[in-house]
Amino acid sequence: MSEDTIAAIATPPGEGGLAVIRISGPDALAIADRVFQPAGARARKPSEAPTHTLHYGFIHRNGRRIDEVLLAVMRRPRTYTREDVVEISCHGGLLVARLVLQAVLEQGARPAQPGEFTRRAFLNGRLDLTQAEAVADLIAARTERALAAAREQLEGALSRKLQRLRDDLMLALAHVEAQLDFPEEDIAPDTREGILNRLRAGLTLVEDLLRSAEEGRILRQGIRTAIVGRPNVGKSSLLNLLLGQDRAIVSARPGTTRDTIEETVNIRGLPVVLVDTAGVREAGDEIEQEGIRRSHRAVETADLLLHVFDRSEPWTAEDQRLWEQFRHRKRLLVLNKADLPVRLTLPETDEPRVEISCRTGQGLDQLKEKVEQLILSGPSRPGEAPDACINARHQAILLRARSSLEHAIGALESRLPLDLVSVDLRAATDAVGEIVGQTATEDLLDIIFSRFCIGK
Repeated sequence: MSEDTIAAIATPPGEGGLAVIRISGPDALAIADRVFQPAGARARKPSEAPTHTLHYGFIHRNGRRIDEVLLAVMRRPRTYTREDVVEISCHGGLLVARLVLQAVLEQGARPAQPGEFTRRAFLNGRLDLTQAEAVADLIAARTERALAAAREQLEGALSRKLQRLRDDLMLALAHVEAQLDFPEEDIAPDTREGILNRLRAGLTLVEDLLRSAEEGRILRQGIRTAIVGRPNVGKSSLLNLLLGQDRAIVSARPGTTRDTIEETVNIRGLPVVLVDTAGVREAGDEIEQEGIRRSHRAVETADLLLHVFDRSEPWTAEDQRLWEQFRHRKRLLVLNKADLPVRLTLPETDEPRVEISCRTGQGLDQLKEKVEQLILSGPSRPGEAPDACINARHQAILLRARSSLEHAIGALESRLPLDLVSVDLRAATDAVGEIVGQTATEDLLDIIFSRFCIGK
């Protein structure tokens, strides 16, 4: 348990219906007693109140009433941090919340650091490190699919897989190190095979988890998707159609998009960062030239291209140039203006395509399905999320664990000295423990929790 008591505003800054000030630590109830005046004939001070109860009253500072509030009392260990916690719900607004927080700080609490409440939950054993990271993912989720993945991780789906893996590795390590006490005896064949089977199963699990890294990246960060094509084929119309609103200016005159426009859209539960690029052509003025330069940069950093063509017009030299420029990129061919007679003939290609009409909305569902399949490299159900989606930190550590496991398996199969096997097995075991926080350093915790908002 921490010796000091922390406090912070737990709701986003700005005007709103209410704001919440969170207090956690050994003096949380005593500090609440000093700032809170309960109202009513049967009112109790926070320190005398039963756990998980709500109380009406007023916050005072320097003898002056600040606000009318509701105060929640939550006694350890059944709290988020497993410490005594008090939450004060006051009226929303920058000034009111700041004054309530100031009153709390003046009575002995200190300002919480980013993520410090969740860090205490981890240090006090309520969450492991993967679950603590899932809290940040849950807050940042932009689609139901991302939310489902974060919720699964918060509920321990990834933790259970990693704990099972670590238990198996520790059991194998115990067999190997026990055998080291009897160097004159070779390990029994059936024991060696049993250890190998355990390690091979562990390696399979590690590889399964590594395969979830890309989807985890997409769910957390979104996939950058550039809308490209020659001018006036309907790129901005496609952006507006996917967003369901008029975000970009649409005009029959070429060159109306003078800059890249970025918006995030939910496509079948996947956060897709759409970039509408200025038509890549010879620009007539300095502003349009800068827009085209930005378009080139956006295309270079995109994970996926939506290459738009006007199917109602014949193939042009500009279409051919862009076809060659993007032919080696991951792209979906979007043939716009399906409500008009077709006059376009595409070159032979096996690339996926879809016909749509940005004017009528025809083909929109098929477009979303194709985008989902390209992102995930296969069809899946809308809203579906894997039960474990690792992040970049997990991926880097699991790559180390995989290497150590492969070395340990190779050493056992080649009948190399068991002390070499032991070194690799211990490295793999420690790596898995690092993911869930069993072998985490203070520096690592600082890095992880620094990306949390203050108050969480």
